[in-house]
Amino acid sequence: MHIHFHGAADTVTGSRHLVEMAGTRVLLDCGMFQGYKVLRERNWLPPAPALLGADAVVLSHAHLDHSGWLPRLVRSGFRGPIYATPATRDLAEVMLLDSARLQEEDARRANRYAYTRHDKALPLYTTADAKRAIAKIVPLSPGRELALGRVHVSLTPVGHLLGACAVTLRAGHDTLVYSGDLGRDDDLLMPAPHRVARADVLLVESTYGDRLHPRDDAMQRLGAIVRDTVARGGSVLLPSFAVGRAQALLLVLQRLKATGQIPRRLPIYLDSPMAIEATELYQRHRRLLRVAAREIATLTDGVTLVARAAQSAKLAQRHYPAVIISASGMATGGRVLHHLKTLLPDPRHHVVFAGFQVGGTRGAHLVAGAPSVKIHGEYVPARAQVSQLEVFSGHADADGVMHWLRGFDAPPRQTFVVHGEAAAADALRLRIQDELRWRVRVPPHGGRFEV
Repeated sequence: MHIHFHGAADTVTGSRHLVEMAGTRVLLDCGMFQGYKVLRERNWLPPAPALLGADAVVLSHAHLDHSGWLPRLVRSGFRGPIYATPATRDLAEVMLLDSARLQEEDARRANRYAYTRHDKALPLYTTADAKRAIAKIVPLSPGRELALGRVHVSLTPVGHLLGACAVTLRAGHDTLVYSGDLGRDDDLLMPAPHRVARADVLLVESTYGDRLHPRDDAMQRLGAIVRDTVARGGSVLLPSFAVGRAQALLLVLQRLKATGQIPRRLPIYLDSPMAIEATELYQRHRRLLRVAAREIATLTDGVTLVARAAQSAKLAQRHYPAVIISASGMATGGRVLHHLKTLLPDPRHHVVFAGFQVGGTRGAHLVAGAPSVKIHGEYVPARAQVSQLEVFSGHADADGVMHWLRGFDAPPRQTFVVHGEAAAADALRLRIQDELRWRVRVPPHGGRFEV
């Protein structure tokens, strides 16, 4: 068995793990790099020939750091199928089309206002590229087994996001398990991760490998922020991942209104076409959630859905207190940038990042206390209050990952810790080594191993 780590081996993002077993090559995830420019520049490198020659891609879930490079791979010549759960397939369609549209818009804006350093700014991929990739996605339901040559593929739900699963590859007596992103036992929307019993080789994520989630009550904290901000005449901006996080925020806001903890008539806006579509998908796949179907059906009751760009531009100029949920969750692009330009300079407002912020993103800079951030080629002063509520994170924390690992019947022959910044990955490596006595290591970017 050979494993080649093409991404997410020295950082959280860019998930691409090429596995060769029994003569079959399977690419586990095909994600975009995000965060620091030195990482984002990897997205523009041509795919390695081994990636183009993979027999298939298997997606753990639809987040762009796991699926967002598929259009680039397909455009470069990949001809194989892409397997994912039905819910992941549905979400990936929404997310990849939105990603392509945003990149096209950003390139047009950069060329129009001449803030590109290139002769002509180009998108990483186009809408047409995204559509070609989406057409290759084949649904594979959890619990079913797929044969790729002599390798058998199966998926196990792990919470985190609608459709998210761990991937198991089995050939003869050898089994490789890739955790994907593990969810929380106490997630607002998703059930706890299912147990996986056996792995000879294990790839496990480490996003929160060096920390624990705060035990604060998410509903109480957000309610207090909204009440305090509205009382001083400000608005609350919630930069949010359109898929998963936006729906969790809607759920909490509806509960706050229902219990009278925030004003019932306080305007709430969902300003993200992708989040609107994703909310519909969550309602369609509600049997996969831990929330009662009747409550999921009311997520957007009384919420203004902002679908058109002209509506969003008008909303960005409003001067009355409101709660605005807008993508993206790390403020790397999208409509949230227009709201940040308007709200950040005014200390009455409050910007709340509801989850992990990858290093190098605007979200990470703002959470760290940056006095200004660059948006659309100009620096915007950050005078508004900025908070981070990691209690909304969809990732298992260090204790949660360890709890999942203890569910294996026997130690794997080798465990690789992936999907973490250096400190987080090494902290989890040490815990696995010291507490479980497993053989474990953190692979380098580009590392190739024979197990």
